[in-house]
Amino acid sequence: MIPVTQPFLPPQEEFQKYLDGIWKRNWLTNMGPLASQLEMELKDHLKLNHLLFVTNGTIAIQMAIKALEISGEVITTPFSFIATTSTIVWEGCTPVFVDIDPNSLCIDAKKIEEAITEKTSAILATHVYGNPCDVVTIEAIAKKHNLKVIYDAAHAFGVEVNGRSIFEYGDISTCSLHATKLYHTVEGGLVITKDPDLLKKLAFIRNFGISGFDSFSELGLNGKNSEFHAAMGLVNLKYISKIHDKRKALAELYDKKLKGLKHFKPAWHIQANDNHAYYPIILESEELLLKLKTEMDKQEIFTRRYFYPSLASALPYLPKLELPITEDIAKRALCLPFYYDLTFEEIELIARLMLRIQNND
Repeated sequence: MIPVTQPFLPPQEEFQKYLDGIWKRNWLTNMGPLASQLEMELKDHLKLNHLLFVTNGTIAIQMAIKALEISGEVITTPFSFIATTSTIVWEGCTPVFVDIDPNSLCIDAKKIEEAITEKTSAILATHVYGNPCDVVTIEAIAKKHNLKVIYDAAHAFGVEVNGRSIFEYGDISTCSLHATKLYHTVEGGLVITKDPDLLKKLAFIRNFGISGFDSFSELGLNGKNSEFHAAMGLVNLKYISKIHDKRKALAELYDKKLKGLKHFKPAWHIQANDNHAYYPIILESEELLLKLKTEMDKQEIFTRRYFYPSLASALPYLPKLELPITEDIAKRALCLPFYYDLTFEEIELIARLMLRIQNND
């Protein structure tokens, strides 16, 4: 059996050393020494001045919306994980969908302005599969219309644009450190901002709004993470270069072996590095996708329709809206098995099988 993804696990004895320290200190959560250390090491690794380690990527977006005091309409993408949209609704705002660019698969920045109304307060865009949005155009639009910008950078750990961390763009960027991500803390997330005052506000929000022993600064939630998750993050960070190099090699082999397949890959941002978070392909037709997926499932080689269906047309708590490019891409997008322990031999097997299924009329 070949799963679509599998978490990276470091040597157990290295993780155990951190657990031994947790047992000695008996400090399990509430921003203990390991959580604080992880924040410092991640700032150094990502070349950032500020970030917060939080419960997960969804909480991170909730915190961002609350900290920026966003209300009314939020322009967003229909081609993303459901948390991008559901969090907007959860926070009492209205998502306004803009169609995606057919090449990058990110929100089409050229279509954002026509969606702006007097009720628009923010743009929440996703770096799809880690591929950066048109951050320059989005920033210009936001400044022109006095809008806040949040980036759902769940997949974008380690990505840089023009030599700057992708997390530096927007008012706030968020990241997921879920077990399925290329760098993970089992469960976890990051909130990043360049604004020190906004960071302070986010830190209070993360801890119920508590600002002192007997005082509260604002409405908050429990967005803290545990020492156990921080321990996993600290160990995994030591392997991030090794993880990236292996995934890059796997992607290059897929590229080589799938040349005969009727598909294309999303066009990566020309000024950004590829972090190889996923291996997505857009097939020639939905018919071909279903044919491949059905036959591969029978061989216990599992793929994922990520993201399908379009959030603009599938959610029961929102009016249905059909955006032609998103609808088309969502029907043809497929993520192939991709993870650190995947072998080169397994990729060759997957590629041979896909080509045989495609050509077997």
